[in-house]
Amino acid sequence: MKGSAEAAKAYHSQFKGSPAEAYLAARGLGEVSSRFGMGYVGSALTGDERRYGMLVIPYLRPAGAEFVATVRFRCIADECVKDGNGEYLAPTRKENHVGHGKYQSLPGDHPRMYNTAALISPSPYIALSEGEFDTQASELAGVPCVGKQGTSAWRDYFFPALVGFEVVFIIADGDDPGIKAADKMAAEMPNGKVILLGADHDINSFVHAKGADAYRKKLGL
Repeated sequence: MKGSAEAAKAYHSQFKGSPAEAYLAARGLGEVSSRFGMGYVGSALTGDERRYGMLVIPYLRPAGAEFVATVRFRCIADECVKDGNGEYLAPTRKENHVGHGKYQSLPGDHPRMYNTAALISPSPYIALSEGEFDTQASELAGVPCVGKQGTSAWRDYFFPALVGFEVVFIIADGDDPGIKAADKMAAEMPNGKVILLGADHDINSFVHAKGADAYRKKLGL
């Protein structure tokens, strides 16, 4: 969408040196943040004033940076993502978002698959994560990955995009809803294989704590 592409470009230009850049670096994702066109609302476009100070996640499409399906906004307010010493919480620690959700989508937007460029990667396997940061962490570890916007955001029309892979690693967050959702997907996906990272880990926290090699080993790669 033209408006999304313009927003993605404007907010990416505000990313360098911003709290969003520092936040992603603390999560171990600084190396891939530019590749995914991450942004920051330092100066809001008309209509985005209420999203001032938020991190911006563009949904880039393989055709290039001018093709952006949508953008999502993510809260990184100090009181939500920093500890008592003013340090960013590591991915292994729970953030403190009270009275609001962590993410905001554009009004009327529907669930989408994140990082669709991975669908055309020359790989016999692909990972499926529960979020954008987990998708980035998997890609950082050298494992192609697409993401969904949480356990309730999967749609049946996403399945055909994954049919051509020998293996789809369905990475489940280490909680009951995540595991149940992954098992349900695997039951409808002949090439699906549920992967549990353990100890309440998601991909980002696992790669941050144990490293890329440990993540790949979990997948049997």
